[in-house]
Amino acid sequence: MEKTIFEKIIDREIPADIVFEDDQCIAINDISPQAPTHILIIPKKRIPRISESENSDAGIIGHLMLVARDIAKNKNLNGFRLVINNGRQAGETVPHLHIHLLSGRPMAWPPG
Repeated sequence: MEKTIFEKIIDREIPADIVFEDDQCIAINDISPQAPTHILIIPKKRIPRISESENSDAGIIGHLMLVARDIAKNKNLNGFRLVINNGRQAGETVPHLHIHLLSGRPMAWPPG
């Protein structure tokens, strides 16, 4: 199976602006930001999308959410939105689970 762009970033085959990294995930600034703050939080384990996650992935998925919380706290973000796209119809462009952390502008509701 061919590597996703995120796996290439994790493996340092292509550069990225890394905001955070630990043994389970990496967080990078999005190259096409949709808000003044737009960070992608990506598990190092390849999970194609949330609908294809396993019960055994609960720990890493929870970890991603806590990393998002910590990044928002460290950046003093008063309000932020977390988004997970699942499938092309939902706007998914990379088949590797990731969370978008968006902040710095008003967020409309409903989204999309």
